[in-house]
Amino acid sequence: MIPTVVWGTGNVGRAAIRAVEAHPALTLTAVLVHDPAKTGRDAGDLGGVGRTLGVTATADITAVLAGRPRAVVYAASGDIRPDDALADIGRAIRAGAVVVTPSLYPLYDQRNAPPELRDPVLAAVAEGGGSLFVSGVDPGWGNDVLPLLVSGLGTEVDVIRCQEIFDYSTYEQEDSVRHLIGMGHPLDYQPLMLAESVPTMVWGGQIRLMARALGVELDEIRETLDRRALETTVLTRTMGEFAAGTQGAVRFEVQGVVAGEPRIVIEHITRIHPSCAPDWPAPPDGVGAHRVVIEGRPRIEVTVEASDEGENRSAGGNATAVGRLVSAIDWLVDAEPGLYDALDVPLRPAVGRLGRRTT
Repeated sequence: MIPTVVWGTGNVGRAAIRAVEAHPALTLTAVLVHDPAKTGRDAGDLGGVGRTLGVTATADITAVLAGRPRAVVYAASGDIRPDDALADIGRAIRAGAVVVTPSLYPLYDQRNAPPELRDPVLAAVAEGGGSLFVSGVDPGWGNDVLPLLVSGLGTEVDVIRCQEIFDYSTYEQEDSVRHLIGMGHPLDYQPLMLAESVPTMVWGGQIRLMARALGVELDEIRETLDRRALETTVLTRTMGEFAAGTQGAVRFEVQGVVAGEPRIVIEHITRIHPSCAPDWPAPPDGVGAHRVVIEGRPRIEVTVEASDEGENRSAGGNATAVGRLVSAIDWLVDAEPGLYDALDVPLRPAVGRLGRRTT
């Protein structure tokens, strides 16, 4: 059994506790938290497992890493604290742990990551003998392993399009929805996630990964952006009111241009209410989905819907990201220490988990 730590118990960390507990090769040995109110609580309670696990949450990072865990699921957010996240991950790698995380977007495509991010990780690997694999859902499996797998079913492939189409009204990260993405702000507000070059920073690595796997050279990576205002005020269950006239929907593309044409496209269509931008593509049930469209011969379309925590699509997406990461841990433990990406780490069947429930 591989001793495994879950670091952070938010939207991703809750799912990580459940995934580690369910995995037949892993054993949960510690849970790290930042919120004092969570200290001392049982991991099963924090993760919604439905029973106690006998692992008590702690804020003592030094003590946990001194125990030399073999693996760490780093589930703390890196969106607005990338330097702190990188420092935390480096500490775990230097302690000899295999680390999996969705928290540092530039490291999804680790070969092309900026030196200020890549070099500290490589130094930590050399010092401590740990490893790092960074992935998620989108960016993540929704625009690396899934579209590449589906592309192999085509005879002729003209365009690979990866879409995330979501109603964010049930999302439980209000700071990200309002301030990073701009929902509820006037259209003259500049959200960080939509600033020029930021979508390429987040999703460009996925474009480069797919191009590398497909054996094509990119001319460039382009961005497109469209934003729409709410016509009426809407009230959400998790984040309160979003006023009429403020941003209610956003649509952007990150395009990998090959021989002058956009051939590898990652598109996001995000709403705070279905009434906004009704002419844009919508998910089959109006809630949320990830979709891969292979334009060519034949035309292939695959839509993935995931739900968890009471049929919540955002929680379902988080759970699939965690599933990809946690399922990689035993492979990484057997591999040489290093910095890995989605083309290195195979997506494998759920060996040993069929019919096995944790609740």
